[in-house]
Amino acid sequence: RVCDAYGTGYFYIPGTETCLKIEGYIRFQVDVGDQPLNGSVSNDSDWDAKTRGQVQFTAKSDTEYGPLTGVIVMQFNADNASDQDAILDSAYLDVAGFRAGLFYSWWDDGLSGETDDIGSIVTLHNSLRYQYESGTFYAGISVDELEDGFYKTDEEPNNVGVAFGVGGTAGAFSYQITGGWDFDNEDGAVRAMGTVEIGPGTLGLAAVYSSGPNSYYSAAEWAVAAEYAIKATDKLKITPGVQYYGDYYVAGDDFSDGDAWKVGLTVDYQIVDNFYAKASVQYLDPEDADDSTSGYFRLQR
Repeated sequence: RVCDAYGTGYFYIPGTETCLKIEGYIRFQVDVGDQPLNGSVSNDSDWDAKTRGQVQFTAKSDTEYGPLTGVIVMQFNADNASDQDAILDSAYLDVAGFRAGLFYSWWDDGLSGETDDIGSIVTLHNSLRYQYESGTFYAGISVDELEDGFYKTDEEPNNVGVAFGVGGTAGAFSYQITGGWDFDNEDGAVRAMGTVEIGPGTLGLAAVYSSGPNSYYSAAEWAVAAEYAIKATDKLKITPGVQYYGDYYVAGDDFSDGDAWKVGLTVDYQIVDNFYAKASVQYLDPEDADDSTSGYFRLQR
């Protein structure tokens, strides 16, 4: 009962004032398309299978400032018997709205389907963050170490950025505004995203603008995306999506003059309780580069 206030799944550790929750997932996925990633490098095949196991430990205890939370997420990835890695996917401390450690930025958020390309290349940073929350509204600011994102020629990859996030819900409508400034690249980006329940599904819209390639957004100078997540049955969701890129990034230190567009379809199906299947196919057609088709099939428990 001591742990009930934190939600389901927590259990009390005797002799401490700490409640612990253990959760995770197992995922099997087959990627298809033009040279899918084999671990961290491209392969010469048009398909690649991989498996992931992830476990998350969440510890909570009461303090005079509110709950003190500690989270550790371990992720294990296997492309085959000899190509495997174990990574720390998150590890952070959180109390009274302050968070410090390795965790995902607001730029990791996106629409529910797989077509939208409106986030950072890398969204996991060592960061300091404060987030204010009140009911259905939140607003926050973070200082991020940008070590493995976008950096221009002759710039070192060790970098710093400042990001903000504002969002919330109002009935059937949800919204988020996210921004970031990359100090080494001297460029920034801002994004607006919203969803609303309409008919048998949820309409999602997003737009992003970047003053130049930077660690927060480097896919294009601007882009707009839309999707409609159709809840066909209690177990089946079908999500078509589309995105248009203005001045699509190809290579170098600046955006190209060419545009690009992308269209895709994602299907989610709940096989039984806690067991899910997902299939996705995407087509990308840049003006100044070759078009490509990619996708995947996933099973997850």
